Amino acid sequence: MKAAVFHAPNQPLTIENVEIENPGPREVLVRTAVAGLCHSDLHFMEGKYPFPVPAVLGHESAGIVEKVGRDVTYLKPGDHVISCLSVFCGHCEYCLTGHMSICQTPEVKIPPGKAKRLRWKGEHLNQFTNLSSFAEQMLVHEHALVKITPDMPMDLAALIGCGVITGYGAIVHTAKIEPGSTVAIVGCGGIGLAAVNGAKIAGATRIIAVDKDPGKLELAKTFGATDGVLATDEAAKEIIEMTQGGVHYSFECIGLKQTAELCFAMLRPGGTATIIGMIPFGTKIELHGADFLRERRIQGSMMGSNRFRIDMPRLIEFYQQGRLPLQHLVSGRLKLEQINEGFAAMKAGGVARNVIMFDA
Repeated sequence: MKAAVFHAPNQPLTIENVEIENPGPREVLVRTAVAGLCHSDLHFMEGKYPFPVPAVLGHESAGIVEKVGRDVTYLKPGDHVISCLSVFCGHCEYCLTGHMSICQTPEVKIPPGKAKRLRWKGEHLNQFTNLSSFAEQMLVHEHALVKITPDMPMDLAALIGCGVITGYGAIVHTAKIEPGSTVAIVGCGGIGLAAVNGAKIAGATRIIAVDKDPGKLELAKTFGATDGVLATDEAAKEIIEMTQGGVHYSFECIGLKQTAELCFAMLRPGGTATIIGMIPFGTKIELHGADFLRERRIQGSMMGSNRFRIDMPRLIEFYQQGRLPLQHLVSGRLKLEQINEGFAAMKAGGVARNVIMFDA
């Protein structure tokens, strides 16, 4: 099969012929239909997070089941599926208490460099987040997949696998916002737009989108934003004045020190800031200690604290009902050979989501 191989930070991915194993017990071989280009992949490509190389990146995808291994009961060949990196075991303390997205069981969440599912030139090729979707096929644990209705467009279904579930889940699961809340979303890429839409679905009355790109602020209104604020040094002050004291909830959707601090600065007393973006490894954020005396809180979110086998079919229903405008998230549809161009466009800005179409 063809795959985009990551060799080292700040080097282009190369398209290579890669070997993939047959499914073992509880494993599923998927023919990849679509893979989204996510900012998280770019973090690894730029060396902001370490990962063993060579590797096949990619983690936001949809496809069709080709083969299943022994003991697989949930899926069969021909099923349409969305993948999710928050693969769960179903029996650990995290899973049994409803926190499946932070399951750490090594039998399903194989540590980086340990999975033996891919080979390149006869040597071990590292699998990324137990998925590696920048390839024509994926071999994954069955608990990394959710079965979906076959009439769901694959290019839109793939977006649900990371960006949409992460943004939506941070609103409804991690922060659990109340109807009538005031909410600010900092960063209006794929995750941020999904968070904006999640806030609308959850009943927020004022949803303030914050971005440095005026075009993205306009796009955010399509997803439910009531206001747009340019990301300047005065953004926190402007939002506090707009809301007469600050927002109940803020969400950081980029992964930067400055925007994390901005999210905390715009809170009203008792407010909560949720950090969704991947802040570069080793980066520290600075907060004023006195602000905690007013019961302001800051917390993280892993993949939107999702229960993806429940959440993803619901998100598809929202799309089919016209409540989740996924079609506006896709900025471009590319071939695998154009993957480096897609990431260059992401770095240049102005892109919600580019997707790789494997049948293009």
